[in-house]
Amino acid sequence: MSDSKTTDRSRSKLVLKGVPPGRWWKVLLKLGGWLALTGATAGAVGLVAIYYVYADGLPAIPKVDEYWPPIVTEVYTDDAVLAGEFYNERRKVVPYERIPKRLVQAFIASEDSSFFDHFGVDVLGTSRAAFKTIGSKLGLRSGGIQGGSTLTQQTAKAVLISAEGYKSATAKTLTRKIREAILALRLEQSLTKEEILYLYLNNVFLGHHSYGVQSAAENYYRKDVRDLTLGEMTLIAGLPQAPSRYSPFLRPEAARKRRAYVLRRMLNEGMISQAEHDTANAEAVKVFPVEDVFHEFAPYFVEQVRKDVVDRYGNPVLLKEGLKIFTTMDSERQRAAQDAVMEGLLSVDKRQGWRGPVKQLTADELKVFLDKSRKAMGQDELVEGRLYVAAVTKIDDDGKGADIQVGPHTARLPLLGMRWARKVNPEGYYPAMMISSVKKAIAVGDLVVVRHVTKKDLTDDKEQWDKKLAEDIPAEGVKLFRLEQTPEAQSALVSVDPHRQYLTAMVGGYDFDDNEFNRAFQACRQPGSSFKPFVYSAALEQLNWTEATVIVDSPIVEHDPDNKVSWKPANYSEEFVGDVLLRTALVNSMNIPAVKTFGAVGVKNMAAWSTKLGITTPMNMDFSAALGSSCVYPVDLANAYATFNRYGRKKPTYFVRKVEDRWGRTLEDHTAFDDAWAPLQDRVAAGYARLFEPGEQVMSPEVGFILTHLLRGVVLQGTGGPATRLGKPAAGKTGTTNDSFDAWFAAYTRDLVTVAWVGYDLNPHPLGRYETGGRAALPIWLNYMKRALEGRPQSEFYPWQSMDLVRLHIDKKTGKIAPAGSKNSELMFFKKGTEPKDAVPDKNTVDVDQFMMGAQ
Repeated sequence: MSDSKTTDRSRSKLVLKGVPPGRWWKVLLKLGGWLALTGATAGAVGLVAIYYVYADGLPAIPKVDEYWPPIVTEVYTDDAVLAGEFYNERRKVVPYERIPKRLVQAFIASEDSSFFDHFGVDVLGTSRAAFKTIGSKLGLRSGGIQGGSTLTQQTAKAVLISAEGYKSATAKTLTRKIREAILALRLEQSLTKEEILYLYLNNVFLGHHSYGVQSAAENYYRKDVRDLTLGEMTLIAGLPQAPSRYSPFLRPEAARKRRAYVLRRMLNEGMISQAEHDTANAEAVKVFPVEDVFHEFAPYFVEQVRKDVVDRYGNPVLLKEGLKIFTTMDSERQRAAQDAVMEGLLSVDKRQGWRGPVKQLTADELKVFLDKSRKAMGQDELVEGRLYVAAVTKIDDDGKGADIQVGPHTARLPLLGMRWARKVNPEGYYPAMMISSVKKAIAVGDLVVVRHVTKKDLTDDKEQWDKKLAEDIPAEGVKLFRLEQTPEAQSALVSVDPHRQYLTAMVGGYDFDDNEFNRAFQACRQPGSSFKPFVYSAALEQLNWTEATVIVDSPIVEHDPDNKVSWKPANYSEEFVGDVLLRTALVNSMNIPAVKTFGAVGVKNMAAWSTKLGITTPMNMDFSAALGSSCVYPVDLANAYATFNRYGRKKPTYFVRKVEDRWGRTLEDHTAFDDAWAPLQDRVAAGYARLFEPGEQVMSPEVGFILTHLLRGVVLQGTGGPATRLGKPAAGKTGTTNDSFDAWFAAYTRDLVTVAWVGYDLNPHPLGRYETGGRAALPIWLNYMKRALEGRPQSEFYPWQSMDLVRLHIDKKTGKIAPAGSKNSELMFFKKGTEPKDAVPDKNTVDVDQFMMGAQ
């Protein structure tokens, strides 16, 4: 009875009001269907709402033929050597057809094996990432967005980064993930799978500034992407997940394991055979340091190009738009210039004296240093010509040399390799003060900078040569070194092709990494006597003076009433010779005649004249400017001497030859018609344009030729004498300031104008009493020009017969016409109408009238 009642009550609970018994399950089924339909509708509406809310403002889908991401700007020499790169993202876009199929497969196998089957979004992965994010927000679990990215989604992220910036497009938020998924769907609808891969493989970040597979191939293997091995491809394909964690530079073992994973995935997917897998897996992880062509090749030149391009095009264009900049630099001449500056500065610095060791170590410190240096260097062989830090371990009793330790190598530092190491004394005469014992410069425990050399290097050093010391050096079996130190002095070299108007080589200092100050363009220095050609050219042009004009070399005092001081210039020899010809005064670099010529031209006229010739800095408005007291930039002086070379025709000098945009369209072109390195179409187009840019004739061609003839005399007969060792016709002028802070040599052959300067940045002390332009700067000029013009004949300067000139034999004392072959005469040139009329009597000719008068 009780059981029956219980059953009835239970059934009554299952009977819904108004529903006949036995039909309740149909109602529930309808209710469930209605709820499902309503939920689906609500879900669909929600998804549509989410789509429209989060899709707002998404970037447009890139068209493959209009895909213009930020790419590398490349700087090339005129002879097509890569000299520098500029970028925010180091990316080089390559067509999909150029990317090896195996590399594409490697990325698919490791990143998205179902790439060709899905519609762009990994639903499960994205959902899982969303739940993790929501849980993290609610404090239920830690972690942000994780996983769930197909190659299409990764491509979408790259598009977002380009449009919105890295910070916003990579934020670990649900909003960013939804926007990325929406954009991925749009990519799949608009592009083929191959086009998506093209975008992805040119965008993906692969570590160490590499964006895209071409950049990675160059950065890690110094190869074109088409030349990669399977092992190299799979190592690169394993990087996107964590470029730093799998860096082959920083973590080669981790990179190897990641590569093994990619190879295993390719094997499992049937993309490679077991044999290919095993061969690639056995490859050593061998990558190369990223080439820093900017710092390693010609940093001063390329940095000047960068500044110029930024000034005219803007920094964003330089860093993102993939310009191709062709400079006027000749790579071989640039190397020669850098070598000449380095060698010249080392020589000048040694003549200054020895500033002491890098450090002095106690016996215990020396032991620690030797242990560390052995471990650091390992079994590396010594490289001839390279600098090393060595420890002095023993000094010979007779002072003829020292034993040194370079890493694991025991070596020899002979006296012949350090005779220069006297104490610093700018006033001393270097050859007379060389040391006779190494004990005067170094001691056991000293750390010194040395250069690995051969016996021939030591015995060929003319400045330190000593026959007995050379005989003491063992012929073979001993590693030899020469003592060095980092120069304190600095230098600049500017070399201009005056006819092509190219800056063909330029060095702005000893070491760009140590000091980026470009002395060729930024250091305003006193030119000294190298300014005298400006003075005499003004007199030739404006006053109709000639080579034979007589100037009195006698004491002069100039008074400055404003500053209440007097200035008494003197010649370098501190002597006065009376009447001299203008030619003699310039050839021998006499000061008093230059000052008097300057006074005859006038201060204001000289200031205007120097500006007209190309000097951009203001001239001092006093007579000291005649001797080069007004500072000039080396590049300005080179341009002015290029005007002398062109016989008075002033033209601009270019250091950017041509600029192209990413599509190869020319933005500017200054190519010379006879530039053998340039494409024919550039030479024709730009050469034709040059016809309409004749330049400005700032002095008559006749005066230009006469000035060159005078400067030719400086090399043949005067202070520029060592330049004759070039073996080619040259004309130029030395320059030394009275206080010996600046030394110059500015000179040219028919086809090349070069200026070399040596001095200290802050002038802590003079270069040295004997460090003239001819001794300090001219050797740099000469060493450079020998290499720059090797195998390139240089003609004598332009034939004077085509000009309005007269050539006469002139007596060097009186300036009068002398008989041909006269002992004290010299050939000189004159503008027609300015030549002397009087002649010196020929001692071999009898004056009949005088003879008859004497007879009476």
